[in-house]
Amino acid sequence: MNNKTKTGGVWSRLELWKKILIGMILGVIVGTFMGPSAEVLKPLGTLFINAIKMLIVPLVFFSLIVGITSMQDTKKMGRIGLKAIVLYLGTTAFAITIGLGLATIFTPGAGLGMVATVSDAAIPNAPTFVQTLLNMIPKNPVGALAAGNILQIIVFAIGLGVSLALIGEKATPAIKLFESLAEAMYKLTELVMKLAPYGVFGLMAWVSGKYGADVLLPLVKVISVVYLGAVLHVVVFYSGVIALLGRLNPVRYLKSLMNPAAVAFTTTSSSGTLPATIKASREELGVSKGVSSFVLPLGATINMDGTALYQGVCALFIAQAFGIDLSSSDYITIILTATLASVGTAGVPGAGLIMLSLVLTTVGLPLEGLAIVAGIDRILDMARTTVNICGDMMVSLLVAKSEGEFDKEIYDRNESSVKESA
Repeated sequence: MNNKTKTGGVWSRLELWKKILIGMILGVIVGTFMGPSAEVLKPLGTLFINAIKMLIVPLVFFSLIVGITSMQDTKKMGRIGLKAIVLYLGTTAFAITIGLGLATIFTPGAGLGMVATVSDAAIPNAPTFVQTLLNMIPKNPVGALAAGNILQIIVFAIGLGVSLALIGEKATPAIKLFESLAEAMYKLTELVMKLAPYGVFGLMAWVSGKYGADVLLPLVKVISVVYLGAVLHVVVFYSGVIALLGRLNPVRYLKSLMNPAAVAFTTTSSSGTLPATIKASREELGVSKGVSSFVLPLGATINMDGTALYQGVCALFIAQAFGIDLSSSDYITIILTATLASVGTAGVPGAGLIMLSLVLTTVGLPLEGLAIVAGIDRILDMARTTVNICGDMMVSLLVAKSEGEFDKEIYDRNESSVKESA
């Protein structure tokens, strides 16, 4: 009894990211031994993912409204939104450039000698820019909320938040209601996150059981290049931007990624990881409630750095596998297409594969290549989603600091704790 109490006490004192890491490692070990039968553990992960999905729509909706109304100054809100969008699109373009560069250096598809047989009829049409803009406006806001269309929800929430800010005192009761609901969602998020270690265990057991070494080895080069690009983008590029533009020590930023990155890696959902990114940005990076509530939900929808990097690698891998030479204009087209397509892509598992089909279509690469990548898409999705949320947090930190919405005491205090623990 005493030993059980001690064990429970040690577990309860562990930080969440350490619990998640333990769950992840145990899941891989159990899944490896159980093989395909590890699917019996998948419901643990499904339960956690469903709980996360339950939070997404109300959290995005209430957080955005509270974030906008807390700013009060609509000009400031517009300035923050513009800064965030420019940073998001800029980092996305840089990410796909890294992916193309690494795929050019390591040539993961060279020598496969595959032949395309797919017909043009099988190629889907990419949505036009005008269609993307039109799809952003919800015909029925309630329908958008029910369907979980995040981009439409964001547009409606921004419009409602701005309207509340403009009508002055009459908006006070509604604003207080939304603030109370937002706080309730933050508390519910905290409770749901306690399930994370167990959900991660179930998910990782299922993934490692389903994708054994026999499946992964033939495509290990593609996986390695994507993961290398992900590490470089976060550790080198993001840290460098924080050091140069933010004039901050990037070590604290990297430390703050532990919990959100672990959730993103296992759930493969930027939107699903939103509760963890908001919590970490506020409590560990010192980003204000207003900026985090506005910039992070926006980033979960339009910031797809990891997805863009993955597309750069996979597009070149498919071109190399089928022996197709791409011109410099094709490279530019890939960068532009992936960057602009990221704006309308949902932050949910598997969305990157849909985007990749659009990129392949744009430069005339065979869609049969999708079948090759689809087999390991879950493994790649883990890396790209993790990069996506790391980018969201980086942008929120830079925007908050540039707008004076940054609490340096929180950042410095946490940075000091990192040094002491080291």
